[in-house]
Amino acid sequence: MSESTPICPQCASEQNYFDGTFTVCLECGHEWDAASTTSSTQELDVKDSNGNPLANGDDVILIKDLKLKGSSTVLKKGAKAKGIRLVEGDHEIDCKVDGMKIMLKACFVKKA
Repeated sequence: MSESTPICPQCASEQNYFDGTFTVCLECGHEWDAASTTSSTQELDVKDSNGNPLANGDDVILIKDLKLKGSSTVLKKGAKAKGIRLVEGDHEIDCKVDGMKIMLKACFVKKA
């Protein structure tokens, strides 16, 4: 059943259901048309700090120390994020760094 339901484009949750015309996320309540979302995520043109194109599943490395907003945690330069997911919005990359789920701008990473 999880293979037929798409991942939520807003919170990346797999907990969602189809409601006639839209897919609804159980975690954040976001509604979207699954057919149009699938085609638009494949067309995202995201490039890292060196101008290399990024794709879903790539590994990236931070190029500078980043302080997490609202926290005292600092992500160190050289930290690696494996298996990124490209998303639309002001932050292009959804990933895990040091076990924390975060969103990054592509200008702060380079392709590994």
